[in-house]
Amino acid sequence: MDEAALEPARRSTLAAFSSRDFRLLWGGQTISFVGDAAFLVALGWRVTDLTGRASSLGYVLALQSLAMLTTLLLGGVLADRYPRRRLMISSDIARALVVGGFLAIELTGHMTLGAVLGLAAAFGLADGFFQPAFSGIVPLVVETPLLPSANSWLSIARQSSSVVGPGIAAGLYGAVGPSPVWGIDAASFLVSATALALARPRDVRTDSQSTIKREFVEGFRYVVSVPWIWTGILAATVILMIAMAPFNALLPRVVQNHYGRGVGSYGLLFSLMAAGMVAGSLAWARWHPRRHRVFICFAAFGINDIGIAVLGLSPWYWLAAAAVVWRGFFIGIGIASWTTLITQLVPERLLSRVFSFDFFGSFGLTPVGYAAAAAAATAIAPTTILAVGGSVAVALWFVPLTWDRVRNAA
Repeated sequence: MDEAALEPARRSTLAAFSSRDFRLLWGGQTISFVGDAAFLVALGWRVTDLTGRASSLGYVLALQSLAMLTTLLLGGVLADRYPRRRLMISSDIARALVVGGFLAIELTGHMTLGAVLGLAAAFGLADGFFQPAFSGIVPLVVETPLLPSANSWLSIARQSSSVVGPGIAAGLYGAVGPSPVWGIDAASFLVSATALALARPRDVRTDSQSTIKREFVEGFRYVVSVPWIWTGILAATVILMIAMAPFNALLPRVVQNHYGRGVGSYGLLFSLMAAGMVAGSLAWARWHPRRHRVFICFAAFGINDIGIAVLGLSPWYWLAAAAVVWRGFFIGIGIASWTTLITQLVPERLLSRVFSFDFFGSFGLTPVGYAAAAAAATAIAPTTILAVGGSVAVALWFVPLTWDRVRNAA
């Protein structure tokens, strides 16, 4: 189908759902996202129950993140070399087995922190193979004009799960313990794998004579040859370390000590931010402009960090609540626009490698940010850390836009 024929559908927010393969992808991933969100909440409670120390969850998440980073770049190369659907199905099955391990150990009453750490590392290793393939499969199930709608609705599914999943986990965990949550998450991966098995994404032409090392180098060279991509990744590397990591690490303390509120108010802030992200993703699905897209993307990421600064400076909880909605809305626009830009402008044969470098570069220093925020909070008020980090992040996002090759790239 050509561009002209797709133009009427392009303006529809729901345009991507005209593709059967996208409906299968979206449906399977929506269920998987909900399972993951429920799993994460139950994992936090279970680890705290096991050790009695809030810091233990940080070690578990850090190990899982490091394991994912270990396989992420290789996953990007493999996803551009072999069928992405096959790689995603393999990762889904592997993660279902890992979470099934949680369930088996829980049912036998032998759950320990060591077991959690080992399973978390295995989960991260499998996850590193999934993410680049998932990001790269979207343009293989919808036509190019429908990518803004497709990326927005996948973002909506992910963020909506952050509202639904924790509620499921809280209800089940409080009633019967974590075992049903482990079972639901394992089943959600099997649902995702089944949906992918039924889909028929287009094939990507690959060079069967090329080596993995050569393809890795080719992907890296492409990233550093495109100014808007490498400057965006570089900016995110620093900004997620100084702004996002402290926000996630210090928000519970800010809610408790600065606002004098409890865990319900803390959870509400995350739900409000997720709702803002859904609204931002919907706005992009409807809007998706054709010009100044890189400027809009970087500016949205910068504007979102105003929310962190406001939360750190505000003496009122209601203003903090408004700030996280603001933050979520512009994150939703930023993520949807960034993903759309990459899927539309990067050659399909390089797509998963570019996404793997994006993930690796953007999140590579967040463990440092978590540790630094915890150390700094012993001497500096958490609200000050958030206010300074958020303010610096706003400025840093606009630095690449001073370069004409970035600002006017697309």
